[in-house]
Amino acid sequence: MARYTGPKSKIARKFGEPILGPSKALARKNYAPGQHGKGKRTKQSEYALQLKEKQKVKYTYGILEKQFENLFHKAAVKEGITGANLIRLCEARLDNTVFRLGIAPTRRAARQLVIHKHILIDGEIVNIPSYSLKAGQLIGVREKSKSLETITASLAGRATKRHNWLEWDVATMTGKFLALPERDQITENFNEQAIVELYSK
Repeated sequence: MARYTGPKSKIARKFGEPILGPSKALARKNYAPGQHGKGKRTKQSEYALQLKEKQKVKYTYGILEKQFENLFHKAAVKEGITGANLIRLCEARLDNTVFRLGIAPTRRAARQLVIHKHILIDGEIVNIPSYSLKAGQLIGVREKSKSLETITASLAGRATKRHNWLEWDVATMTGKFLALPERDQITENFNEQAIVELYSK
């Protein structure tokens, strides 16, 4: 699966939840997209449900198949529960962290900011969205990018919700990645155990 760049509403309806951000279409059309979306849906097989969970995580974080496989293998060799490790590693991606800090309104927008070299890590430009952050690293906005409308508007509307694994300094527009989050701190509705079972086949 290539990285999805189509309508958010289509994916929201496919999974029955706004995984790419708020979607008005989900409220209006609470059934699957396509010609037969309103029709009776047959019971899905165990494999289909497992594959759906994997696709949900990939769509949410904007991860390609090969990248996802690599992340899964890293999660499998880490100490702890493989499924939880997988989601925690997804959260440690640079593009996701830029989104979590409120520098960008969506993960898609965060990815663009990283690619276009607006984001710094420990004072150095990093333009790799999949870059995996380590505890203690600082995430900042390049000086001449601090006035970008996308960034200023996103920070102005930044939710009051804070994430325990991140710190944000308003004055310097710099965030700090404190540690990998615990699984119960990540509120996304994933069944990561289904993904582990899929890869175990």
